[in-house]
Amino acid sequence: MNTVLKFGLAAILAAFAVPAHAMPDKVIPVAGDAMASVVAIARAGNISGAFAIVDTSGDIQEAVVGLADRDRGTPHREGQSWIWASITKQVTAILIMQEVERGRLALDTPVGTYLDTYAGRPITVRQLLQHQSGLPNPSDTPRDAEDMQSYYRETGSVISDAERARGFCAGVPKRVSGGAFEYNNCDYQVLGALLEVVTGLRYDQLIDQRIARPLGLESLRMAADGEQGGGADVVGYTDGKAYPAINVATLGAAGALVGSVRDLARLDRALMTGELLSPEARATLWSGVPALGYQALGVWSFSAPLKGCSAPIDLVERRGDFAGTQVRNIIAPSLGRAVIVFVNDEKVDFGEIWQGTGLSHDLLAAALCSSES
Repeated sequence: MNTVLKFGLAAILAAFAVPAHAMPDKVIPVAGDAMASVVAIARAGNISGAFAIVDTSGDIQEAVVGLADRDRGTPHREGQSWIWASITKQVTAILIMQEVERGRLALDTPVGTYLDTYAGRPITVRQLLQHQSGLPNPSDTPRDAEDMQSYYRETGSVISDAERARGFCAGVPKRVSGGAFEYNNCDYQVLGALLEVVTGLRYDQLIDQRIARPLGLESLRMAADGEQGGGADVVGYTDGKAYPAINVATLGAAGALVGSVRDLARLDRALMTGELLSPEARATLWSGVPALGYQALGVWSFSAPLKGCSAPIDLVERRGDFAGTQVRNIIAPSLGRAVIVFVNDEKVDFGEIWQGTGLSHDLLAAALCSSES
């Protein structure tokens, strides 16, 4: 059972690499038509979830398919709250870049400059953002009878970002920092603690003041400690059963945000239009590193061919997988469009966009490309 989505794309994407900033010569489908195609693909694949398409201008297209709670027969509805899972990391990276723009953080400065616990360690802010810290990994903690890591069932003060940064995540490193990519929630919980020290605000206050209120995101909040399902309106599933009880709040700045699909669409639009970061800061945020599987800062950034598009499309992808919920948040900067998919089934196979087949590829092709091959 996977409780945390891991990625090992470096070797594959390096072999697949195509020129960056490729521009298609066809006009993208009208958003309403694109959404109709997305829904048709979801229905044909018996996919249960919520979908959104948002452009830099124009309305947000939103649709839902299937059941939010299978046992009760409750259908998905627009506006319902979902676990954002590791989309939270994308938001944390935005907050970090805001502090870089303010001159209070530097990406290549050791974390110990800001957090005394890490004094003398060579780990940089950038290495945390790109999962090169070498820190202890929550995925390695013991599993219980339901195959759940103990880290994600803890409650109380120990689960705060500050306490994780001082406690578990500050333990004996697994490896030297700056080396191989290893997906690790500790990296972003340490970043959450760093943000609180640098800004003097709790992470939830930063979300409210920097993201939610400026963008009018009424649903966005942090899951409360011990809150069933993180307070989401959707039941997550695995192997046809409701996902075992898990404390979503344990993920903090790595994965504890909860909110609606529409609010995520508004966030994407604000990113594309420059409301949250300057063009220069956004370019840094979205600069993928081939040697790290095109990992950028809190996202993956690469180009991929899509059926119906005449040239490869630049894509910024953020994935999430936690507590039976999977998320795909994909921005096509050169097209000014983002595509969002939430499903409440851990076992849905999205495939890989770059392979030219599979659910992610087909949904993107429908949303971004001409129906002509």
